Amino acid sequence: MSTLALRGPYWVTVRQYRRTLWLTGALVLAALAVIGGLRIWDLQTPDVYVEDGYEVPDNDNRGYGLLRWAMEYLTVGMVVLPILVAALVAGPLVAREFESGTYKVSLTQSVSPAAWLRAKLLTTSVVALVTTLALMGVFRIGWHRVEDSWNLHWADRGSYEASGVVLFAYVLAAVAVGALVGQLIRRTLLAMAVTGLVMGVVTLVLGAFRWSFLPVKTITGPAGPTLWIPGTSMQMESGLLTSSGARFEQHFCWSEAARTPGTDHVEGLWNKVETECWARNGITGSYVDYHPHSHFWPTQLIESGILLALAALAGYAAFRLLRARHP
Repeated sequence: MSTLALRGPYWVTVRQYRRTLWLTGALVLAALAVIGGLRIWDLQTPDVYVEDGYEVPDNDNRGYGLLRWAMEYLTVGMVVLPILVAALVAGPLVAREFESGTYKVSLTQSVSPAAWLRAKLLTTSVVALVTTLALMGVFRIGWHRVEDSWNLHWADRGSYEASGVVLFAYVLAAVAVGALVGQLIRRTLLAMAVTGLVMGVVTLVLGAFRWSFLPVKTITGPAGPTLWIPGTSMQMESGLLTSSGARFEQHFCWSEAARTPGTDHVEGLWNKVETECWARNGITGSYVDYHPHSHFWPTQLIESGILLALAALAGYAAFRLLRARHP
């Protein structure tokens, strides 16, 4: 058992931030209590049958409604989690040590600067990854009940992060970026703000471009009838095709119909104007671009690779900076 005991700077780090560790555990337990309790409440009301053998939640099932509401907030928390980790590392964990000068005490205890920083980052990484894993487990308790409902599609922000491995990569990148910014700024509040901003930008940029990593699939058909994409795929874009195969902006004919007097109250006039617009522009078909569910894991792995590369670069820069300032 003695080999498993924390020693030196690792013990100091845990001891120094034990209240944060207790608070983290309490938040995970609170999330488990809320999601688990609502899931049990939801089970008390049977679903109702609809056409084709499908079952849907009963309109009087308040447990299901509250579960969906709680799950939406949990997905937001999962997206924000790496930003909070980055701010904690940059501010209280690193910058405050330099701002107050308490890091000098550790360095006088036969601990090298690299070992001091390594202990802080490894301890934080383990705690952050375990917390992330626990929250993802809580998320799974409710996910199987609410998946593919409004705002809880597998490709939606929050649900996407909490359903795969990319959230672990975000957390590791957050630790590394926090360590670097904390050393650069050395002012607790300012370091927290800057690191939160950096990780926020990283999160927004990757979230905006993640569905460009892989090419979309496209289905085509005649103009008019609705094209259905397979299963739970995510639709990216839809529109019309001309006889030459070129894409045509569908809203052009919609706008023309909307400007035509009487289309808002004369039955059939809207469709007539729209059909004439299609004929003038040579519209012969329609298309839909989509990402099938099979793109989920490749996209997760590509995004995780980008984040791990960022974590490696930021971590390397953090230790190089520490070595340069404290040889």
